[in-house]
This record gives sequence, structure tokens and C-alpha cells, in this order.
Amino acid sequence: MTAVVAPALSGGVSGAAALGPMVRTVLEALAEGAARRGGPIPAGTPQELFARVARALTEPGGDRAFGRPGDELAHAFAGPGGDDDALRRLTTLVAAGSADPADPACAAHLHCPPLAVAVAADLAVSALNPSQDSWDQAPATTALETLVLGELAELVGYPSTAAGVLTSGGTESNLMGLMLARDRVLGRASGCRIERSGLPAGAPRARIFASAAAHFSVRRAAALLGLGEDAVVTIPVDRDLRMNQDELAAALRECVRRGELPMAVVATAGTTDTGAIDPLNACADLAAEHGAWMHVDAAYGGGALLSDRLAPLLAGLERADSVSLDWHKLGWQPVAAGVFLVRRAETYASLARRAAYLNPADDEDAGYSSLLGLSLRTTRRPDAFKIAVTLATLGRDGLGRLVDTCHDLAHAGAAAVRTHPRLELHADPVLTAFLFRYLPADPALADRVNAGLRRRLLREGRAVVGRTELPGEGPGRVRLKLTLLNPHVTATEVERLVHLVAAAGEAEEETL
Repeated sequence: MTAVVAPALSGGVSGAAALGPMVRTVLEALAEGAARRGGPIPAGTPQELFARVARALTEPGGDRAFGRPGDELAHAFAGPGGDDDALRRLTTLVAAGSADPADPACAAHLHCPPLAVAVAADLAVSALNPSQDSWDQAPATTALETLVLGELAELVGYPSTAAGVLTSGGTESNLMGLMLARDRVLGRASGCRIERSGLPAGAPRARIFASAAAHFSVRRAAALLGLGEDAVVTIPVDRDLRMNQDELAAALRECVRRGELPMAVVATAGTTDTGAIDPLNACADLAAEHGAWMHVDAAYGGGALLSDRLAPLLAGLERADSVSLDWHKLGWQPVAAGVFLVRRAETYASLARRAAYLNPADDEDAGYSSLLGLSLRTTRRPDAFKIAVTLATLGRDGLGRLVDTCHDLAHAGAAAVRTHPRLELHADPVLTAFLFRYLPADPALADRVNAGLRRRLLREGRAVVGRTELPGEGPGRVRLKLTLLNPHVTATEVERLVHLVAAAGEAEEETL
């Protein structure tokens, strides 16, 4: 075994040579850890798993972590240092103790198995360690991010006036969209610059309109922006969890009648639970009619743009003032690969900042442009690089085929639910996810059984199935969820997972 030389650096002319043996160690440990786990998630309760990790870190030889008896891991901290095997041992520990989104039975969340080429690209920029906040820290990746964002803006249907940035994901992108909405709309209404003066005194109460199925980050953003969570007006949804456009129109009219300011309409293109897509053109019409900013949370559904089959579902997306996309969902990138775009670059004005040590004016005038004024963050990874490598390798068509495959898998899973006598499908898939539930003999036990069977599968290490609740009040709203993001899974494996859930439901029902 080649000893790991801890002080070695990954950059410079000798960095690759130092990194090579460590990469081989990591790859071997990843395979060993996956073999020890032996399934989609390690078996055991959360308390048991915590104790195993704690023992692995604190007791020499104290843990037979996530594996067969005799698979011992010595502790991580061998005194003040000198633990040459720490990289291998702890990588094995984490791999053995992780949920594996590449496993056919791991299908709970918008948690994709990343493409190997994207992970390899991520390794390259991790070794180089550029930071996107100034040109002199990231010359090539500053240019690359700008070019990649231009391609993604074109995919959305935006004109050449668009601008954007890579983000940590939909939560950050939604915050940025609503911040720019606040600055633009309230600033216009009050005649002052919001970003310099805070919320203007005497300004009308701002309102944000989002569906009952919108992501929780919309309310969080309203709170962070000083508007308060109660600034968000919840619009009812239909059975498929799509925003009701007539209810939106009525809510906007009522807002104006009360002398309040319609600040933003947040439409969702791909809700977390069902992949539902709000009526984007109707939302755009209503936002324009009332002078509101339109932001579309397409963190999930934006992946449909890659598919000729599904892209028409997003008609109207190009009319949004801002859009969030997550390539770490239906783009198969390692976290993070969020994207935020605006249709008109000038609407970014309130984020512009000058820091003498990062983007002095004379440097900018000389062509050394930075991306500092496009992001809420300062230090920032070049996450556009892995997207660029993926697009260059697979192209839109190649990625679109992966989207279509996952869409087909969702329909196969829904069909298996529909034909099972103890399962009930909520609605056909729109994208790659669907809701369903187990039907116990006593309907009053439905919520308890469905919640319990999911934990049973986790405890046994057999499957990772999602759980949510339908909008509304009272019992009977708990649903299970499968989110199919692995294009290498087969329809047979998805059907097997559905039957595994039903069997767990029967076992759980017997305990009540």
C-alpha cells in the first residue's frame, strides 16, 4: 500500500503525481464501502448508525462499521497525526454509511446519481481550486461560466440580454429571484433604490403569490428579505398540484383592491412531490397585467428542456423575469449545480458591488471582469465546469435520452402501482416522480401504516422511499413517493421496488 503523504498539494506541476495514488485509494475505498453496505442505505436505526460512526472515530478497532462481523475500522484520530490509512478508512466508512442514489431501491428524493464524467470534472476543479469572485483567481473558469450560462439561457428561450450565475441550488436561486423582484418592483413603486435604503417608508405592503405546492424556500426567502413569511399569498392547487390560475387572478385583484402591491408571482415548473407544472403562460399574463415580477422555480422541471418529448410542458418559461434550474437533479451533476438566470441583465443592478481588493474599477475598465456582482456569495466554486464537460460529452440529445428514460421508468412504476390491489396511485407522472399509498384494511390506519412502512424499509436497509402529505387538513393525506432519476435502472427493478413497498405495508399493518 502506498502511504498517503498528507502535506502534498494538488496543484502545480507535481500536484497530479501527488494526487494520483490518493485517487486510487479513494476509488478502492468507495468500492469496499459499497460492498459493506450491501444495499441502498445502511441498515439500523439513526441512533445505532451514529454510534457506529462515533466508535470509528474515537475507539481503536472499536467499530465493525456497516458491514459483516470482523470488518473492523480503527479510529480516525491516531493521536496528533501519523494515521497514513485515514483516507482509505474514512472513505470506506462514509461510503458504507451513505444512501446510494445509484441503487435501484433508492428513489425517495430529487437526489441524482451523478454522471462519472461530471464527478471526474469536479475532481479537476477541486484540485485547481479556482474561486469565481475575481478574474485573477479564475481566469479560464470566469470565461467558461459566462459562456455556459449563455448556452443555458438560450435553452430556456431567453434573449441575448440575459444574465445569470451558478448557485448552490433552488433555495439560493429563489432567494435571488425574489430579492431582485423586491428591488425592482418596490423600488419602482417608491421611486427609491431599495438596495441602498432598505424597505421604503410608507411603501404599500408587498405580496408574493405562490401555489400551495410551491417550495418552502419561497416563504423562507420572504422572511430573509424583510417582507415576512405572511407576505406570501398561497394559491390553491388542483388535484395534480398545479396552481389554479383563476384563484391566482382573484388573489391579485383582491391585493390591488386592498391597496397592496403585487410584487411577484412564483410559478413552479416541477413541484417537488409530483413534478406538477403550473400554467406558465397564464401566470406570465397575470404578472404582466399587475406589474409583478414573474419568477419560475424550475429547479426540477428545468430538466425537461433537455427532452424533445417533455420540453413543450415548459411553454411560457421564456417569459419569466427570472428562472431557477438545478442541474444536480435532472442533469446528473454532483451537488451543487444550481443555475439562476434573469431575462434582462439590467435587472441585476441591485447586486452590483465594488470591492477594491477583488474588482477595482480600473481593472474592470481594462477588461479584467469579475463575476462578483452576479452572486450572493463571494468565494464560489466553478460549478459550471462540470456542466460544460457533461454538455460537451453527451450534448443536449444525450442528456435528453436520459430524461426520457427516467420518464418512462416513472410510468412503469405508476402502472405497477395501479395494478396492485393494496396500492393506490395519486396521479400519473408528469416528469419522473409520482405519489401513491398503501391501503390497509382499516382506512383509519392509512397514515400510520404508510409512515411506518417507510421507516421499516430504512431500518432494514432495503429501500429509500419518499414520504409527503397532500395539501389540506386532517388525516388521510400521507403519501409515499418514488422519484426516478437513475436512467440505468430497469422497469423490472422499479416494479420490484413497488412490490417491496407493498410487502412492507403488509408487515407494518400486522404490527398495529
